[in-house]
Amino acid sequence: MKPRLIITASMLIASLLSLPAIAQPAPGGPGMQQGGQMMGQKGPGARAPRNCTPTPNPEACAAQREARLQAQEACKGKAGLDRKQCMIDQHQNFDCSKAANPQQCEARKVTYKACEGQTGRAFRQCVQQKMPAADCTQAKDPQRCDLHQKARAACKDKIGPEHKSCLREQFNVK
Repeated sequence: MKPRLIITASMLIASLLSLPAIAQPAPGGPGMQQGGQMMGQKGPGARAPRNCTPTPNPEACAAQREARLQAQEACKGKAGLDRKQCMIDQHQNFDCSKAANPQQCEARKVTYKACEGQTGRAFRQCVQQKMPAADCTQAKDPQRCDLHQKARAACKDKIGPEHKSCLREQFNVK
């Protein structure tokens, strides 16, 4: 009886000691390249450039991609909140004539300028309140635009998770 207990205990101890080694991925495992980064990434958080060919407006997509690359280049040496603020400042320099919706682009620029000194939740709430309503008469789908305007009006006083759940209720999303 004792030899069986000793063998069982030693097998249990051996498996528990080898468990951390089994749980760790091998260096350069699946999806990894040299340097430990994911495939297609140039740095932390980087992603591959968007393919603008299948989009409805390839010119606007290409202009947005170019603006993002310029902003990333300008904010290269910064990190954290400094980088985020730098990216917002760089996006203010975007040429709205190349945007898919130039009026909305200009309105967003004006709104961001009005909410300039704020950050985080206060900034999002400021933008949400000051962003003018879209002109649904010139929209591709006026009915959808009207639905969005009604939902925006119904949920304008809410922020965060409450705002999301309010929008879901307005659009009947489960």
